[in-house]
Amino acid sequence: MQRPILYSYRRCPYAMRARMALSYAGIQVEIREIALREKPAHMLAVSPKGTVPVLVLASNEVLEQSLDIMDWALQQSDVDEWIIQDQAGQKLTADLIATNDGAFKKSLDKYKYAIRFPENPPEIYRAQGEEFLQRLEILLQQNTYLCRNTISKADVAIFPFVRQFSMVDEKWFESADYPSLKAWLNGLLN
Repeated sequence: MQRPILYSYRRCPYAMRARMALSYAGIQVEIREIALREKPAHMLAVSPKGTVPVLVLASNEVLEQSLDIMDWALQQSDVDEWIIQDQAGQKLTADLIATNDGAFKKSLDKYKYAIRFPENPPEIYRAQGEEFLQRLEILLQQNTYLCRNTISKADVAIFPFVRQFSMVDEKWFESADYPSLKAWLNGLLN
């Protein structure tokens, strides 16, 4: 049987969460790392949007969004129940991911690429992103992971973005008062 093909970029947080879900579900894929400046013609033929990740299934069905790839992988195998079954947990998961992929991602991009957004100093964009980090810190003071004491889809969907945020100014992040968030991030990275 033909393996699914995953077009990926190693440092892309969207691709990271897709790869992690596929790996967890035990799904072997043919990973095709791309150069963002030289996107392969086959990838663009199946997914004209030109961004990663893109998963081409053996059936030739194409999944173009990282959350769709995560959901598909977890439908194949979810032995540790990354998908939370209770309604409150599902609502929290959806809300956290929506905030991460929306407001937090926007502030992360401005913080990371502050030179492109000269209307404010980087510290303003960092403070905007910190609103989400503070929310995560409070959740992580209550549980080992964001929604409970075991890993869930929310953790895997969000941590690559927090990782990127932490790397913009590593010295600042190391000194920031987020002990639970840092422990959570380190646990997911190791």
